[in-house]
Amino acid sequence: MDDTVLPENEEEKVQLLPGETILECERHVTLLCPFKGPLAGRLILTSFKVLFASDCTPRHTTVAPLGSVHAVEKMGGASSKGEHAYGLELVLKDFRNIRLAFKAEGHSRRVMYEALLAAAFPVSNGRPVFATQYKLSVPDNTYAVDGWQLFDMEAELQRLRVPGPGWRVTRANASYQLCRTYPSVLAVPVQSSDEQLEAVVAFRSRARLPVLSWLHPANRASLSRGSQPLIGNFGKRNKDDEAYIQEITKASSNKKLVIMDARPKLTALANKAMGGGYESEEDYGGTEVLFLDIGNIHVMADSVRKLRDLCCLPVEDAYWMSGLESSRWLEHLRLLIGASVRVVDLMDRSSISVFIHCSDGWDRTSQVCSLAMLLLDPYYRTLAGFVMLIEKEWLAFGHRFQQRIGHGNKNSSDEQRAPIFLQFIDAVWQLSNQFPCAFQFNEHFLIMILDHLYSCLFGTFLCNSERQRLPFKEDTVSLWSHVQTHEDECANPLYSSYAHAHVLYPVVSVRRLRFWAGYYARAIPHMRPRDCNSEHTSKVFDLYRLLEEQCIELQKEVDAQHVET
Repeated sequence: MDDTVLPENEEEKVQLLPGETILECERHVTLLCPFKGPLAGRLILTSFKVLFASDCTPRHTTVAPLGSVHAVEKMGGASSKGEHAYGLELVLKDFRNIRLAFKAEGHSRRVMYEALLAAAFPVSNGRPVFATQYKLSVPDNTYAVDGWQLFDMEAELQRLRVPGPGWRVTRANASYQLCRTYPSVLAVPVQSSDEQLEAVVAFRSRARLPVLSWLHPANRASLSRGSQPLIGNFGKRNKDDEAYIQEITKASSNKKLVIMDARPKLTALANKAMGGGYESEEDYGGTEVLFLDIGNIHVMADSVRKLRDLCCLPVEDAYWMSGLESSRWLEHLRLLIGASVRVVDLMDRSSISVFIHCSDGWDRTSQVCSLAMLLLDPYYRTLAGFVMLIEKEWLAFGHRFQQRIGHGNKNSSDEQRAPIFLQFIDAVWQLSNQFPCAFQFNEHFLIMILDHLYSCLFGTFLCNSERQRLPFKEDTVSLWSHVQTHEDECANPLYSSYAHAHVLYPVVSVRRLRFWAGYYARAIPHMRPRDCNSEHTSKVFDLYRLLEEQCIELQKEVDAQHVET
């Protein structure tokens, strides 16, 4: 992400975003590039980004938003020997490392180190992230669309024909008193009362009761999401919860419900010792319980750490594939996609309703639900629909973005950080490879989302829930406002809506999955894709518009001849 014009001489200035200011500038810094060797130049720190510009021609630039900084580490000490042994290393969340050497004399490293810690971790220093300053300074006419206004839960439920047979809309959570991490508008079984909902939340982890996510338009099979029941070691039961699950079952024409627990069964059993657990088929009549064997956030954090080392550390080609295999990243993606296909198969081919949960219902549940809905509903494969999918299944239903990403927090060893949303976007990219004409958006759009997941330029991914995000809608700009302004760059020229207005069934095999070099290896010159996606997209769209104009002219000629005849 490079939005900067670099100075060619002392008089020229760095182009800044609205509200962005220069904090520090060090003119004698060397970038230790593993591919081009040491590059002398200057380092500029602003309130939004850190920027290195080499002195050589052609000029090499490295830019990183401060929000993407995972850690700032010192290299060597004042007595360290070696030409470039004294400096700083910036570990970034977007699979890059920036190593910078400073001169040992003076205090330039110390000044830059302290300035970086203060600017990159505002939350730890009791200050707001840059997104708030950007909103205060950006001109009102910059964005034609207010992205905060695009998502409407009631409108989305109406698209799914809710209220309708078996389901109703409730505002029992209007003030978030029922569940603080759920949206204010929920869809629940028509037979359930708001009083019953209060009894159900008491028996579900984090008060996240089962609610509707999606309805099959033809057979009315439902996809619901929630959290684990609080059964514990002594096998507690809750009659209201059992009756509520029965009402979800009855809302389906099949009268059967498959409860998919995203965890491995051993993990679900272990959670009983902490007061959690899983449903018993005997107590919850008419249900079948399946376990999806997807690892928890700690498993995924370990996997992405290995993947990151593979991309950031020098690895010989002979060991590349074994390193990728040992990370198990592709295997975790296979499990996610495979779980989603199981949901799709049950709902589309067998007309069976599905209820998905993990422990708290905001990580693995969000992944499986959103991927299944992407396969089931062609609307979510459009640009506007994908935005709605993220807004509903991730933002409204309370994925813990603040904890999982660690926005502005210097505690890089926080055990709550995990690449849950990154995995979802990677899985979407994998699906787009198997169905290149089924998605209206392209790879650039997915990378844009991930870049701004970390950048802290927009407020979309800054909070843990809809409730927490309410004040940010006034204080920050939505990412979707930016997307609307760059729609042409995000569009897939191969998209064919009429040919893919059906359910997708991808091949679930590691053999069909690929390492996403376009994202993970952007900083590795010999691995990143050599073709320019935006340039190809622009050329294809120009050709498309030319052909469309020719078709219109030909149609006019045909119509004119028809009138004459």
